[in-house]
Amino acid sequence: MILKRQNVDRTVFVPTMVLFGLVSLVLIIGGSAVQQAMNAVLNFLTSRLEWLYLLVYIANFIFFMGLAWSKYGKITLGKPGQKADYSGFQWGSMVFATGIDASILMLSATDPLQYLQHPAFGAKPMSSAAYVYASVCGQFNWGPMAWMIFATATIAIAYAMHVKQLHVQRLSAAIPALQGANVGKKTLRQVIDFLVIFGIMGGIGSSIGMEIPVIAKVLSVITGIPDNMGLKLALFGVLFILFALTVYAGLNKGIKKLSAWHIYLAIGFLIIVLLVGPTMRLLGGEVQTLTLMGQHFIAMSFNRASTGGNTFAQHQTMFYWGWWLSYMPVMGLFIARISRGKTIRQVIVGMLTYGVGGCLSFYAVLGGYALWLQQTGAVDLVHILNGQGQAAVLAAIIQTLPLKLLMLILFCLSCFVFLATTISSSAFIVSSFTSLELTGKQQPTRWNRMAWVVIFILFSLGIVLVGGFETVQAICTVAGFPLIFVAGLLLHAIYQYVTTDPSVKRASRLAPANALREQLRNTLSESK
Repeated sequence: MILKRQNVDRTVFVPTMVLFGLVSLVLIIGGSAVQQAMNAVLNFLTSRLEWLYLLVYIANFIFFMGLAWSKYGKITLGKPGQKADYSGFQWGSMVFATGIDASILMLSATDPLQYLQHPAFGAKPMSSAAYVYASVCGQFNWGPMAWMIFATATIAIAYAMHVKQLHVQRLSAAIPALQGANVGKKTLRQVIDFLVIFGIMGGIGSSIGMEIPVIAKVLSVITGIPDNMGLKLALFGVLFILFALTVYAGLNKGIKKLSAWHIYLAIGFLIIVLLVGPTMRLLGGEVQTLTLMGQHFIAMSFNRASTGGNTFAQHQTMFYWGWWLSYMPVMGLFIARISRGKTIRQVIVGMLTYGVGGCLSFYAVLGGYALWLQQTGAVDLVHILNGQGQAAVLAAIIQTLPLKLLMLILFCLSCFVFLATTISSSAFIVSSFTSLELTGKQQPTRWNRMAWVVIFILFSLGIVLVGGFETVQAICTVAGFPLIFVAGLLLHAIYQYVTTDPSVKRASRLAPANALREQLRNTLSESK
C-alpha cells in the first residue's frame, strides 16, 4: 500500500532495493574476506570474459563512426527543420560538465604514475620510455571508445523521445523490440530496467567509495584532523544531508543549481595548475601522447597494450569499460534530453570533441604535472603512491602549488561538489526508473528519491569499509557486465529507427530527380 501510494513500481523497486541492501550488509560486515572475493571476481572477468567487453566496445565504436558519416547522420533528432534547443558550446559544456566525475581529478594524476611502474608497449619500469608512454593508456580509457558507449543510449533515447515523440521514462521504452502488452515483453522490459539500475548503483557506489578517502585525506591535510574512519563517517553524514536536500528540492531547485558550480571549480583548478606548472612542456607532452595513442589505437582497442606477465594495462581497461557501461543509462538520458533539434552526426561529433577533449585535458595537465614532479625529483610521488595510496599523492601534488592551503580547499570543494552533483542526479534518475507512469512535468515522489539516497550511502559506505582500489575495480567491472547485453539491444533499436526514418526515405526518393535536375542545369550552362 505504501509503494502504491508513493507511485512506486514495486516490480523493479523491491528486488533492486533488497539486492543492494543485502550487498551493502555483506560489504559492511565482510571485511578482508569480501576484498579477496572481489579480487577473484575481477580476475575471472578479465581472464575469461574479456572478449565480451572488447566485442561490444569495438562493435559500438565502428557502428557510430559509420552512422555519423552515413546518410543517417543527417537525421534530425526532432521535427523536420526544428532548431536546436542549445548552441554547440552550450550543449558541449553541459555534456562535459555532466559526463566527468570527481574521480577524474584523482585518476588523471595517479594513473600515469601507475603506468610508470607497469609500463605498456614493452618499456622498462621508470625508464625514459616509460615516461613517454605513461599517459597513453589512461587517455585511451577516457577517450573516443569510452565516450561512444554513451552514444548507445543517447541516440536511441533521443530518437524515441524527439522523433517518435514517445514518453521515455525508462531505458526499456527506447527499445522497439520490447514494446507490447504481452507478458513476455513486459517481463523483458522489467529485466532491462532492473539491469540498468544494477549498473547505475555499481558505478555510483564505486565513485563514492573511491572519492571519499581522497576528500578525507585532503581535509586531513587542511585541518590536521586525523584521517581515520571517524572522518570518513562524518563526510558520509555531510553527503547524506547534501544529497537529501538537493534530491528533496527536486530537479530545478536542487540539482540544477548544484550542477552550475562544479564545472567552474574543476576548470579553474586545472587552469591554475597549467599556468603554475611547466606550461609548454605539458602542452608538448600532450601532443606526443595523442600521436602515440593514434599509432597504438588498434592494439589498445583489442586490449593488447602489453604482453607477457605485465597485465596492468589490461586490468585497467576492463575496469574502465565496466565503469563507462554502468554510467551509460544516466548519461544517455541526460544527453538525449538536451539534444532536441541536433542531427545524429552533431551529437556524435560533439561527444567526441567536448567530452573526449575535456577528459584528455585533465590527463594532459594533472597527469603531466605529476610526471614532471616525479621526473625532476621535486617529489617522489611513486613512493607516496605505493606507501600511502592515491589520496596522499593528490595531497602531495597540491602542496607543491602556490597558495597551497587555498588550492587544497579548492580541490576538496571541487571534489565534493562533483560528487554531490553526480549522485543527486543519479538518485533522481533511478527514482524515475522505479516510478509508475509519470505524466507531464510530474517528478518521482520525495519518498522514492530519499529511499535511493539512503541506499547509495549504505552501499558506498560498505565499499569504503572493505577498502582497496581493487574492490572498486571489481564492482565497476561486475556492474557494467549486464549492460553489455542492453547495449546490444540499443544498437539494434538505433538501426531499426534510422533505416525506417521517413526523412531518409524521402531523401532517397528525391535523389534521382535532384540528380537529373543538376545534370540538366550543367548541360544548359555548358551550351551557353
